[in-house]
Amino acid sequence: MGGSVSEANLGQVAHDLSLWGLFLQADWIVKLVMLGLIVASIWVWAVVFEKVTTLRRANRAASAFEEKFWSGGSLEQLYQSEGERPNHPMAAVFGAAMREWERSATRTVAPDAAQAGMQQRAERAMNVAVQREMEGMERWMVFLASVGSVGPFVGLFGTVWGIMNSFSAIAGMNNTNLAVVAPGIAEALFATAIGLVAAIPAVLAYNKISTDLGRFASRLESFSTEFAAILSRQAEERV
Repeated sequence: MGGSVSEANLGQVAHDLSLWGLFLQADWIVKLVMLGLIVASIWVWAVVFEKVTTLRRANRAASAFEEKFWSGGSLEQLYQSEGERPNHPMAAVFGAAMREWERSATRTVAPDAAQAGMQQRAERAMNVAVQREMEGMERWMVFLASVGSVGPFVGLFGTVWGIMNSFSAIAGMNNTNLAVVAPGIAEALFATAIGLVAAIPAVLAYNKISTDLGRFASRLESFSTEFAAILSRQAEERV
């Protein structure tokens, strides 16, 4: 009889220490912490997938656009096909400069003043376009940084709360047997584990994506500088 009871208790403890069992037996506040961290983790992976896909698509589109741009074709034709309704960041930067170029061509002012004004307006338009496009691409990056930095602390809050409840229950039972103590402690530590599961991928993804976004921003800025020089030369030829 004693052996049967012991085996049953061990089976109950094993069941209590399963992941699903730990969640079900946790305090409701700890459950909310766990659910929030699980949702944040899923959201992190969704953001990572979206950012990686967007960056890959933007780099492919930029490479294709640069090939057309440097092929020696007409800038006006390229503007009509790509710049009027841009569907990627580099085309948007190109279109912003070309709009200023076309507006300057219709103005009747002194040649030197027209050239200087056109160059300044084109550079300003491209800078604004670069900032606007990068702001769109950097959306949700703050979320990744927040989960990476706050996630472990949220999990730790759930752990502390769970341990406090466990100690209160242990004190009420007047029993410090390991089989009684272990499930409550495991439930509490499970919240920290989920916090780390959410935070570690968020930190790694934030660092990698931030680096890739910085490289793409540099690519847009380099294109802006080169295109501004081309427009300046063409403006001199008009004079």
